[in-house]
Amino acid sequence: MALEILEFEFKSAATQGINKEWSHFGVTGSGDLEVLMEKKDLGGAVKAKVVTPVKGFDAVWEKMLGKFVDDTGVGNVSIEINDDNATPIVVYVRLRQALAEATAKEVE
Repeated sequence: MALEILEFEFKSAATQGINKEWSHFGVTGSGDLEVLMEKKDLGGAVKAKVVTPVKGFDAVWEKMLGKFVDDTGVGNVSIEINDDNATPIVVYVRLRQALAEATAKEVE
């Protein structure tokens, strides 16, 4: 099965960054996905790469990721999503969970 690779870039208010250099959340499999976030100097922007087996949903991915960036104000982050047929609401929930993990303060 060939995988679709989609790449997007979003301008952001960049009112929120992530604390960790990188973070991982979720598991690819069973109709779910994994999200990797990496702190990068992108001039406030957000870059996103999606690897998915589902073709023809570019506009849906772009809308969902754009909503996430607009809702959270996150900036200077590179996001990689490895999808296994997750529904749009699962994508949004996983992105919010991944952001919570990436912004959590390290316990010393």
